[in-house]
Amino acid sequence: MATRRSRPGTTGRKSAANSARGAKEDSQPAATALVLQGGGALGAYQAGVYEGLHAAGIEPDWLAGISIGAFNTAIIAGNPPGKRIEALREFWRTISRPYWLPATTLGQEAWLEYMDADSRGWLDAWEAWRAMIEGQHGFYTPRPWFDPSATGPGTASIYDTRPMLDTLERLVDFDRLNDGGIRVSVGAVDVASGNMEYFDNAQIRLDARHIMASGALPPAFPAVEIDGRWFWDGGIVSNTPLSQVFASEPRRDALVFQVDLWNARGELPKHLLDVAEREKEIRFSSRTRTITNLQRLDQHYRRMLRELLEKIPAGQRADNPWCQRAEALACPRRYSVIHLIYRERARFGHFKDYQFGRTSMREHWRAGLTDIRRALEHPEWLQLPEGEDTFVTHDATAD
Repeated sequence: MATRRSRPGTTGRKSAANSARGAKEDSQPAATALVLQGGGALGAYQAGVYEGLHAAGIEPDWLAGISIGAFNTAIIAGNPPGKRIEALREFWRTISRPYWLPATTLGQEAWLEYMDADSRGWLDAWEAWRAMIEGQHGFYTPRPWFDPSATGPGTASIYDTRPMLDTLERLVDFDRLNDGGIRVSVGAVDVASGNMEYFDNAQIRLDARHIMASGALPPAFPAVEIDGRWFWDGGIVSNTPLSQVFASEPRRDALVFQVDLWNARGELPKHLLDVAEREKEIRFSSRTRTITNLQRLDQHYRRMLRELLEKIPAGQRADNPWCQRAEALACPRRYSVIHLIYRERARFGHFKDYQFGRTSMREHWRAGLTDIRRALEHPEWLQLPEGEDTFVTHDATAD
């Protein structure tokens, strides 16, 4: 087994169709998954990644998301291919629009290059403060400070998320999302049990409640009720839905694009605000590398078990209960994981996940588009591993 950590090269970019030419038949994945981590305002980075995949002719047939990743997932799966990019743009334009305080986006990008770090820091802080005080258009609004009628898990929050429901129902065709064309998995936490649960359109019909539950981060947002149970943001337990993709049946040879918005590696904090930011990075990165390493080891042993079973005559395997149990665990599948972590302009301070300014949103989007384009300059990454390496990871945004 091996983890291939590589820097994106600078050779000519190839489309997915061109990269497939000349590749061995057995090196092509049976499934392509896009795995989207939670991260609030940083989620525009994921939209940029998807735009790059779409332009390259790569359309994932499995989308797994948590929190803002679930929102991007719903918008992609709930629109026809030709309208997905525009639907994503409309979503991010909507939620980065100010309610009533002066907008800071008009002409802003024209003079960003003249701003020093301190000036840009004040601009980012202003946008974050505005998001806290007035909410975000089409996303959430502050609740009244004293409302005696606001009792119960559905109203116990700082903000009201009914605008979020309206935005989802306007931009997502849930009939299309559930038609079986794309598998969709979104993670949330059962408030009563504390257990993680994935809502999957291969098992149930998804609607706006499932998406909102995945993004219901307390205490800002209220719990969402689904069939008598209440759910919070899945990022509370695990902000990375990668394990869901590998654990689900049936297992298939897969190419996985894993898009993380939080970098587990960072600088030592110098003051309290740095501490708040670093703590959030570590918490919401959700041990992505640990999960990936465990999945790699797990798949290695499953592959070994399959090879051992093949050495036992079929007749003996059929009558042996231990062999039957081993059959359920054995798996010869192969995985290629392309890992992207938002590093370039993700340093907005401890409020970067709720700094929804229009200029920052565009920067996030462009960074995602740039990173995936550079990753796709390596067409060999799109192929399945060969030999003993049944699970390989390509770090597309390595430092």
